[in-house]
Amino acid sequence: MADPARKQNAANDDSSPLYREAPGNIEAEQALLGAVLVNNDAFYRVSDFLKPEHFYEPLHRQIFEVAGQQIRMGKTSNPVTIKTFLPADEKVGDITVAQYLARLAAEAVTIINAEDYGRAIYDLAIRRALIGIGEDMVNIAFDAPVEMPPGEQIEDAERRLFELAETGRYDGGFQPFNDALRTAIDMANEAYMREGKLSGISTGLKTLDAKMGGLQRSDLIVLAGRPGMGKTSLATNVAANIAAAYRGEQQADGSMKAVDGGVVGFYSLEMSAEQLATRILSEVSEVSSSKIRRGEITEAEFEQLVTTSNQIQRMPLYIDQTGGISIAQLAARARRLKRQRGLDVMIVDYIQLMSGSSKNSGNRVQEITEITTGLKALGKELNVPIIALSQLSRQVESREDKRPQLSDLRESGSIEQDADVVLFVFREEYYIQNMEPRRSPEDFRNDIKNEEYIAWEEKMNKVAGTADVIIAKQRHGPTGTARLSFVPQFTRFGDLAEDDHVPEQYE
Repeated sequence: MADPARKQNAANDDSSPLYREAPGNIEAEQALLGAVLVNNDAFYRVSDFLKPEHFYEPLHRQIFEVAGQQIRMGKTSNPVTIKTFLPADEKVGDITVAQYLARLAAEAVTIINAEDYGRAIYDLAIRRALIGIGEDMVNIAFDAPVEMPPGEQIEDAERRLFELAETGRYDGGFQPFNDALRTAIDMANEAYMREGKLSGISTGLKTLDAKMGGLQRSDLIVLAGRPGMGKTSLATNVAANIAAAYRGEQQADGSMKAVDGGVVGFYSLEMSAEQLATRILSEVSEVSSSKIRRGEITEAEFEQLVTTSNQIQRMPLYIDQTGGISIAQLAARARRLKRQRGLDVMIVDYIQLMSGSSKNSGNRVQEITEITTGLKALGKELNVPIIALSQLSRQVESREDKRPQLSDLRESGSIEQDADVVLFVFREEYYIQNMEPRRSPEDFRNDIKNEEYIAWEEKMNKVAGTADVIIAKQRHGPTGTARLSFVPQFTRFGDLAEDDHVPEQYE
């Protein structure tokens, strides 16, 4: 038998040295290659998951690669046509490569078994990759290089393990247009079949979904606003809506796929998990969050809170409240969450509270660039939409028109460039409320209103309980404004009633 097979037999010899070889199955590789050389259709049974680098024996990698190239070109691949592209004079044990190819074809298995052999070869390659990651972890930990502290080693190992777990998705390289076209048609079909006719994940706000088509996978969506506008409230509303609507469907491989809604990962760098939970509880139960904090709720309201908590406690919403997290740490935790629990939408509150790597410390613009670029890359890697909250600069307050613009984004260059969608939360009510004309105590007691006060009151009535979500940038769709309702005491956004007046500029 050929030399590759003798390697396998030597491992079973009692006189051989006591050491462990990397797992490999030479006989399975020989059987599969023989099947491919005898019947080229066998190649298509394994080509979608099996690559040349998965073979243990270097010569087998060459044979599989050359055979694959010939078959994809529409040519016949057999021992005669393939030997021209291999080192024919090279010896395999006591026979030449040409003779070895003939022997592979002679001892071929049937095409029916080809996929089983391919799976066995693939599984052994994954095990070898696991061994390689483990060896690297041990060696790096022993060496303790100064430029790679333990935390960074852990993040690197997690990244490599995640990539290995998701093998086949991040191989990179070119993709045939036909494959991309098929994916686009599948997405259109899913949108047609899905309730709401959305191509993305519904935010639970119909007005916003109509403008955006839902949250699109791999998109980086920047949600920005000045303090008091309600950007965190909108993020928690969307998170709760998506998690509450979650309905999963088990796939053939045992994994769960979201049919409606999704699993949400919420990274809160500003608020604690308890504060976020209180907000969501207030939004859903319609009990004022300030009353909950002060303990001023009635018995009926407490019962309402208990009932609501029982309803929403099983929502697939996961909160990480670590402050000052770096983009590398966030990416490692997101990969872990997706691997263990699943992940369909990710929310980061907020960009300016994150940190970059040590190499960019001291240069905030470069640090923000690293963070936004990292978030965009992470969204593509995990194939999930990422909603990242951001602050706006104070220059908004110095203008007469307080409606935000793209140039108001702090460190706007990288944020505006990397984002697929930029949303601004704007509540005119907030600014008009602060412009209330002063009245004397006597006028207040007698409810006397001058012309200035009456004009202010009319303005307030027009904008009270409303909020604008301005779509300032949308890479795959139109810009515009979605007008929503806003209930301050419950920090809840919603769709305006159909009979509510919507000014012509918002239609």
